[in-house]
Amino acid sequence: MAVGRSSAADSRDALLELQQLAESAGYTVRACVSARRDKPEPRLFVGAGKAEEICAQLKAADAGIVLFDVALTPAQQRNLEQALKVPVLDRSTLILDIFARRAKSREGKLQVELAQLEHLSTRLVRGWTHLERQRGGLSKTGGPGEKQIELDRRMIASRVKLLRDRLKTLAKQRHTQRRSRARRDVFSVSLVGYTNAGKSTLFNALTRAGTYAADQLFATLDTTSRRCFVAPNVEVVLSDTVGFIRGLPHQLVEAFKSTLEETVEADLLLHVVDAAAPAREAQIEEVQRVLDGIGAGDVPQLMVYNKIDLLDRAAEVVEGAHVTIPRVFASAATGKGIDGLREAIAQQARLARSQVGATEHERFEPEFDPRTAPSSISL
Repeated sequence: MAVGRSSAADSRDALLELQQLAESAGYTVRACVSARRDKPEPRLFVGAGKAEEICAQLKAADAGIVLFDVALTPAQQRNLEQALKVPVLDRSTLILDIFARRAKSREGKLQVELAQLEHLSTRLVRGWTHLERQRGGLSKTGGPGEKQIELDRRMIASRVKLLRDRLKTLAKQRHTQRRSRARRDVFSVSLVGYTNAGKSTLFNALTRAGTYAADQLFATLDTTSRRCFVAPNVEVVLSDTVGFIRGLPHQLVEAFKSTLEETVEADLLLHVVDAAAPAREAQIEEVQRVLDGIGAGDVPQLMVYNKIDLLDRAAEVVEGAHVTIPRVFASAATGKGIDGLREAIAQQARLARSQVGATEHERFEPEFDPRTAPSSISL
């Protein structure tokens, strides 16, 4: 179920992305229903007539679940499930489900579980009554006991606290690793971009790491860092981070904050763009919005337009006074333009090193002051 955007092209892109999300979660798409509304209907999000249409499509396609390309309120989700007689998942729940399937590292699993529990805590809208009254002493009936929903909330809160404590410990370890790299004068580069833009493929092309890469949304979640050769006497560590997507649940952003600090603390961001994607400009804006939200909006960037082999475009590095962010056109799959990208990274590393050197010189070499200088020098 996709809700229409401002234009037909936006609606097609949103529907295609929803289908890709469904397939990434292991679902088979049987039918698609689109709707355009000025504002959500409070009870079902869609109107009663559209709900009947969805129900008819369910029966005709013999489908067992409905996916909505929006964030539903707990009440809307419950009302839709009652009306359609099948489970209903909204966009946030679907993305969380994909993350749960893909997380491999210990930290990644903890982050996803934390996000899922925080999302679930907003959906505990129904209580059970089997614990509403408890027996007191001498077989007498006491006052009202705890409802099941209250027990569930307390259990979730306890688990959330435990997960946060464990993630804080892992965040300290990650901070120590970053400090170690900084002391060794290592230039830190992070890959960022919309999901399925080819970040992992580009990471492998630059580092020969052999990281898993596939043509699907959120193929990899766990942050991986490797040394990367770009030029002699230039030491670079490249980190592959989680991809962004429109409507990324805020619980995920919060849970992955320690991982995303790799992006905030980086010396350079390689913003990877799928050059062949029709919605690439909207994807660039979405990535930039997330970067601004996590405090990485001011980190220097190289815009890497990947997959130029699908456009039959020549490799090129575009920079100069007329370009706000330098752009590199390359293909991670074929290796086209990778050498130009290495040189562009090396230039940024040399520039950063020269700026640090100038700062250190200003710090330790005070300006000449004739009022305090000796009048003569004897040798």
